[in-house]
Amino acid sequence: MPDEHETGRDPADRAERRRRNAESRRRWRLRRREKERAARAEAPAREPLRGKQHGPGRPKTRQGVVVSAKPDKTITVRIDVTRRHREYKKIVRESTTLHAHDERNEAHEGDTVRVVESRPLSRTKRWRLTEVLERAR
Repeated sequence: MPDEHETGRDPADRAERRRRNAESRRRWRLRRREKERAARAEAPAREPLRGKQHGPGRPKTRQGVVVSAKPDKTITVRIDVTRRHREYKKIVRESTTLHAHDERNEAHEGDTVRVVESRPLSRTKRWRLTEVLERAR
């Protein structure tokens, strides 16, 4: 595109063209906003999250088995995840361990427990025990 100085265009023409373009953009954005508002108003109200483990502003919850309860007020929980591989369709098992705060030392090795995300309580503890679901036999 040739430079405006080469074509001899008047700066006033350029200013007018820019003003028209800005006005056009403004109208387009306003129409788009109105359409989005109308779509939101017609959309059905959202139901509370069911089956989800985490939502906006909600701490994550995990269920696992206690593998160690030796430290005072701390348990180590193994979280087992079984999922299907996207491409190969094979069942893949993976596990992670995490440290959770057990204020009353109520969980023991082998118990199935539910833990919830919390603020950092120590270098490794970022979870809190909420309930013991099943006692070990």
